[in-house]
Amino acid sequence: MTAYAELLAGVGVQQGLIGPHEVPRLWERHLLNCAGIAAAVPPGATVDDVGSGAGLPGIVLALLRPDVRITLVEPQQRRVRFLVTAVQRLELASVTVRRARAQDLHGQRGVEVVTARAVAPLHRLAAWSLPLLVPGGSLLAIKGAGAEDEVRTAEAELRRLGATAWSVEEHGATRVVRVVAGAPGVPVRGGRARRGR
Repeated sequence: MTAYAELLAGVGVQQGLIGPHEVPRLWERHLLNCAGIAAAVPPGATVDDVGSGAGLPGIVLALLRPDVRITLVEPQQRRVRFLVTAVQRLELASVTVRRARAQDLHGQRGVEVVTARAVAPLHRLAAWSLPLLVPGGSLLAIKGAGAEDEVRTAEAELRRLGATAWSVEEHGATRVVRVVAGAPGVPVRGGRARRGR
């Protein structure tokens, strides 16, 4: 993780992916915040990290969970170049970088997990992400203190999109909204906040 932190603080700042003022709080605000999602991903899962940006949380997940196969999905070429550099330097054999918008991959993917951090409001993120999942797969969105409010606001859209469940989980200091993709005939059940194991 230290090598990735150095890459973010160096090349990441030079290329404008991380602001210079973020460097002193890189570990607390970014890396450790993303690390919490590792506990929410099942063993050996296939993962799309949408709007990957500088690789948060996708690269952090790859470093902590080498059993997981991850595709970093990012539309901006400048960010894609950084992600390719990071994957090569960190020797992340289980990670692929794909230049695309999530919605451009609808009908082409069938992964078990989609991760995201600071990409879009939940209703929009779910519309982009749920079509990438197999039935029963989960969108795991890192959210802040307003996670419950955001879930309440998005409930009607989640139902419309065919989600079967949603909840707010706490994994250490990381708050993760889990939205489960539906299959035909599966009843919808909204969830409550729960603490991760």
